[in-house]
Amino acid sequence: MRSEDVLRLPSMPAAGPSYPAGPYRFVNREFLVITYETDPELIRAGLPEPLQPIDQPIAHYEWIKMPDSSGFGSYTESGLVIPARLNGEDVNFVSQMYLDDDPPIAAGREIWGFPKKYAHPKLEIVKDTLTGTLEYAGQLVAMGTMGYKHESMAGNGDLTRATLSKTQINLKMIPGVDGRLEVCQLVAINLVDIVPKGSWMGPGRLHLVPHVNAPVADFPVRRCLGAHHYIADLTLPFGRVVHDYIRQAEAAATGLAAE
Repeated sequence: MRSEDVLRLPSMPAAGPSYPAGPYRFVNREFLVITYETDPELIRAGLPEPLQPIDQPIAHYEWIKMPDSSGFGSYTESGLVIPARLNGEDVNFVSQMYLDDDPPIAAGREIWGFPKKYAHPKLEIVKDTLTGTLEYAGQLVAMGTMGYKHESMAGNGDLTRATLSKTQINLKMIPGVDGRLEVCQLVAINLVDIVPKGSWMGPGRLHLVPHVNAPVADFPVRRCLGAHHYIADLTLPFGRVVHDYIRQAEAAATGLAAE
């Protein structure tokens, strides 16, 4: 294999790449997002600097069903998102993600730094209830429920578009061959080409179970504020680095040495 052939590969392994080159288009991506209040000190502890907490100690717990994802196929994920501020901008810090498909786990971690782990999330309609569950290692660790299409907002996609357009921030950490971090960055992503297809608000409830390897319950539910169910097409483009911890540390060390 020639060097130029190696450099054209989208991902490992060379014999059968884990995922193709992007960007990546998602069709009929379906969301259940439950917003709730939690403890402010836990929010502060869970946000890596220079991210700052917003005034209200809230978190979003979400389920996302992706039946048509270019390069990734069909899968579902679930996770925890913390609203925050970075340099005066309101952003969403992606704290934990759990999903059931290897290619988006590999791509998500390697390209954008999404904190993805393998688990078994599910989003389904059960009678009159939109129901999300997450199982990790055979145990239920999260269950969210929402009244199915109680308040239709299907004629107005502004809320869905604004929600999906908000900047997402990931903490990307990749070790080098010596075991030390070679990449340690905050990465920003903005979804594009968003086409809302439906949006519904309604009552919601969330139950989180403590688990050492899926610690979503580390941000306990104090009060559910509401639930949002929406469907959209969108494109996940490549991201950008907004903070580099290693370069910051090296710059600080150089400054101390100069003194």
